[in-house]
Amino acid sequence: MARTLVVKATAGSDAPERCAQAFTVAATAVAAGADVSLWLTGESSWFALPGRAAEFDLPHSAPLADLLDAVLAAGRVTVCTQCAARREITAADVLPGVRIAGAAAFVEETLADGVQALVY
Repeated sequence: MARTLVVKATAGSDAPERCAQAFTVAATAVAAGADVSLWLTGESSWFALPGRAAEFDLPHSAPLADLLDAVLAAGRVTVCTQCAARREITAADVLPGVRIAGAAAFVEETLADGVQALVY
C-alpha cells in the first residue's frame, strides 16, 4: 500500500523559508511516488490564486509555481475554508484542481491508515 503524505503550509510570503520548505517537501514526495495532499492555510492560501505563486521569490529555492504545478499534476491541493473566507477567496477564484475544504476533511485525511502529516 502506498503511503500518503499530508503537508500543511501555514505560512506564505510572511515566512518565505517555511513556506518554501512545505512546497518543496510536497513536490519532492510527489516525485518520489507518494500520494500527496498539500493544504494551504493562513497566508499560503493566496498561492491557490492564479499567478500568485509566480510572484514568490526566495533565493536558492525552486520556483514556487513549479512546485505547486508538480503537486497539482499528481497530488491534491486544498485551501482551508476559514482561511479562504477571511481572504474572500472563493472556489471560482482558485486554480483548476484546487479545492476549498475545512477541518473535518483535514482530520479525515490525517487520521487515515498509512498517513504521515507534516506542518510547516
